[in-house]
This record gives sequence, C-alpha cells and structure tokens, in this order.
Amino acid sequence: MNGKSMKVTLIKSMAGQLANIRASARGLGLRRIGQSVVVADTPSNRGIVNTASHMLKIEPASGPGA
Repeated sequence: MNGKSMKVTLIKSMAGQLANIRASARGLGLRRIGQSVVVADTPSNRGIVNTASHMLKIEPASGPGA
C-alpha cells in the first residue's frame, strides 16, 4: 500500500440505484447519507468509487492516520 488515503462521503440516497452501485457504496462501508469513511487510495477502491461517483464526494484524507 502506498500510504495514501481518501475520505469518501455518501451525498445521495442509494434508493433506486442498480444493485452493483448499491453494493459498491456498501462495500466502502457507507450506510447512510452524510456518512464518511476513510479508505486506502488503491486501484480497487478507486474502481469502486468510480462506479458510484455520482452519489459520492471524494476528498483527500487529512489528519492523523491519513
């Protein structure tokens, strides 16, 4: 792992989304609108984020442990 991370926030509802898009958001650990998680910036996580990018806000993580 390269030590980089990103903060991902769910900004739109998962209701009405395709199953693979809902699964992508849930796979990142997102359950409710406004919830944020810090995940490693890896190619696999980038692919998940790209799948559901229309409902996510992505920022570089900052602070301790980021």
